[in-house]
Amino acid sequence: MPKSKAASSANATTPCRLTVLLLAFLPGALAAESITVVSWGGSYARACVEAYHKAFTAETGIEVLLEDYNGGLAQVRAQVDAGAVHWDIVDLEMPDANLACDEGIIEPVDSALLPPGLSGEAPAEDYLPGVVSECGPGMLYSSTIYAYNTRYIEGPQPATIEDFFDLQKFPGRRGMRRTPTANLEFALLADGVPREQVYAVLDTDAGVERAFRKLDSIKDQVVWWEAGAQPPQMLADGEVLMSTAYNGRIFNAQVLEKQPFVIVWDGQVLTTGGPLAIVSGTPRLEAAQRFMRFANRPTSIANVAKYISYSPTRRSAAGLVGEHSETGIDMAPHMPTAPENMKRALQNDWRWWSDNRDEMNERFSAWLVR
Repeated sequence: MPKSKAASSANATTPCRLTVLLLAFLPGALAAESITVVSWGGSYARACVEAYHKAFTAETGIEVLLEDYNGGLAQVRAQVDAGAVHWDIVDLEMPDANLACDEGIIEPVDSALLPPGLSGEAPAEDYLPGVVSECGPGMLYSSTIYAYNTRYIEGPQPATIEDFFDLQKFPGRRGMRRTPTANLEFALLADGVPREQVYAVLDTDAGVERAFRKLDSIKDQVVWWEAGAQPPQMLADGEVLMSTAYNGRIFNAQVLEKQPFVIVWDGQVLTTGGPLAIVSGTPRLEAAQRFMRFANRPTSIANVAKYISYSPTRRSAAGLVGEHSETGIDMAPHMPTAPENMKRALQNDWRWWSDNRDEMNERFSAWLVR
């Protein structure tokens, strides 16, 4: 039974051998000049670069080298275990951040040392409830939603999470991320479980089996994706009729690529994301700490919303959300936390996933090959 709740730089290669030789005798030289930040790629990573990476470099002179990954802790563990840490900051999902903190492979964060709110508010008062832990603060709310391309659906349009699972009403393939996270929640919501009871149901073997039975009903029509850039492409190509996706990726496809996509907010799984974790053993600890604190300034967090539709987790940052930088679109209605979008939203319980992710991953992997 599930438990109760409870990217790397190459060696700074230069064409000048003399420079390389000199640096070999200056062991701290590169440490103060660059850090490697690992994130999720695509439009989200670009948003972070424009929102605060460039500003951090302009203020400190420290270059930010960006690498992409698809989540998980395997590479972080391997670097720490080998004593060869070349990633300095990793943008983690909250359950992974909690696990990594427990394992000692990321540095703990003293919340009192985080930057204050815009009016000097203490960090503990400025961050919204449930987003700060000893493993670091969640910076943004993002959402796993599902979306469709109006070019391929005639007549009635999907409007509920139940519609995603209704192959008779809406025949066609579905895109889903190859992970149990969010998929189990979607399945139970579509099977009639009230949102406030979803994790209580998942806390039982019968509830987990119920979720997998619902997934069984569409399994042979699912195209699995792993990277956030895949769902918009699958929808554009008509490879799937509908797909789960990160709301920000769909928003950017809508406004920048003029794709005729529609987001269905009903049943969205709202996730606290963006703990910028400092990898234990980094030889660039001070620079990494400076970056983490800079990124958590209210202005830095709010700036992300100029480029992608992810909501700030700081109260003083929320009031700074304005227009999209390239199109001038008012961003407030596109935030996952906008009142209209929250009517049937489910808040992801990252503590439950921290306790149960390994078991759910095993069950999900076994289910995939059945």
